[in-house]
Amino acid sequence: MNLSTSGRGDGADARRWLALCVLLAGTLLPPLDFFIVNVALPAIQSDLQATPSLAQLVVSVYAAAYAVTLILGGRLGDLYGRKRMFIAGMLGFGVASALCGCAPSPGVLVAGRLLQGISAAVMAPQSLASIHAIFPAGEKSRALGMYGATFGAASVAGQLLGGLLVSADLFGLGWRTVFLINLPIIALAIPAAVAWVRDSRSEQAARLDIVGALLLAAGLLALVVPLIEGRERGWPAWCIGVLALTPPLLLVFWRWEQRQERGSGTPLVPPAALASPGLRRSLAAAFFFYTLAPFFLVFAVYEQRGLGHDPLTAGLAVLPLGVGFLLGPLSGATLARRLGADTAAFGMGLEVVGVLAAAGLAWVDAPGWLPGPLFLIGLGQGIALPALVRLNVDQVDARWAGLAAGMVNATLQISAAVSTAVIGGLFFALSSHGAGPAAVKAAFPVALLVIAAGLALAVVLSRKTRAMP
Repeated sequence: MNLSTSGRGDGADARRWLALCVLLAGTLLPPLDFFIVNVALPAIQSDLQATPSLAQLVVSVYAAAYAVTLILGGRLGDLYGRKRMFIAGMLGFGVASALCGCAPSPGVLVAGRLLQGISAAVMAPQSLASIHAIFPAGEKSRALGMYGATFGAASVAGQLLGGLLVSADLFGLGWRTVFLINLPIIALAIPAAVAWVRDSRSEQAARLDIVGALLLAAGLLALVVPLIEGRERGWPAWCIGVLALTPPLLLVFWRWEQRQERGSGTPLVPPAALASPGLRRSLAAAFFFYTLAPFFLVFAVYEQRGLGHDPLTAGLAVLPLGVGFLLGPLSGATLARRLGADTAAFGMGLEVVGVLAAAGLAWVDAPGWLPGPLFLIGLGQGIALPALVRLNVDQVDARWAGLAAGMVNATLQISAAVSTAVIGGLFFALSSHGAGPAAVKAAFPVALLVIAAGLALAVVLSRKTRAMP
């Protein structure tokens, strides 16, 4: 049974907020380790004498493993207890981080990153599902605002901390500190989780749908791996062939889930949970919301190849967006009281305005004015993310909170892969590797217009979605 949050005692309130601090550590680590490794990748490649394809795997294998196993991770929490799975995921993440930090070869590092991605997918959904389970309605918006701010902190801190740690070369460890820094965080968080986090799970105990988990993993791998690897490798035939397997694999998975629900089994993704039109719309809104993902890639190329800035200047240029992302969730609770379910649409509307303004400034070659639109994009993202996450989780019964948390996180990750492949592919088609600054400057606003269109569609879908009564 889900944890009751009706008590008003100061002790219970304090314990909830202490538990939130612990849960946010599990929210921080997965995106932090994605961004921090991007910055450290050149040093890793040089030190381990890794080929470019192996170096790319250090990033892509983590992203693929995380996206593919998020729904399974959320369901494990529903079935076996979110506190238990949170601690298990954090322990696995710690072991994987130690393996990465001590890796003697690129192959061992890739294996460690695979384990990191799977562990992160077990850990991360429990944070969101536990917030949904233990906080009463009046406090949930504030808690989710802090959840959103943590994502913003991870995106900013990952890029800055990665560069700082590699440059500092603490104890002569160089790039290895970007992984080893996770260990003291985990060493503090696990005992705190044991002491403060109250357990919650689905009211109906059941066994895990192993066949469904394998079928879903196969279908999502067939989608995500080609999208991640295809552009880097020039879309070889195997990428197209594997991608074509996605629809039949997912269809077989769905038929199996329907059969499980009709019989005596417990499906991994109960079709009844997806019967709500509201959940389908809110997941679609989450998918188009993350069409912003390729912005960071095309902006970095625009700054360096279009404007001629060095990597440090390009990294600092995106800081206004990070500041907005940090501040946005802090106003989320106030906006939620006034706007209700329309809070997500409002935040994404700000993003649309910011992206269109940035496209206009890039088109007229006035990059000096970009900090304003960048701040607006980050502010909108910070407001919309927690509101959109809550909108998705609120579409299902509390017993499926972990499943919904895994589904919305998986949707965001899959959207990032799809939109980066499509919009990034368009951008690079218009500004090929040998193209001059003028071609890059022309391609950048075109990519931004496509991103704005995706965000506008997300606004429309979220406006038509309402939480369950």
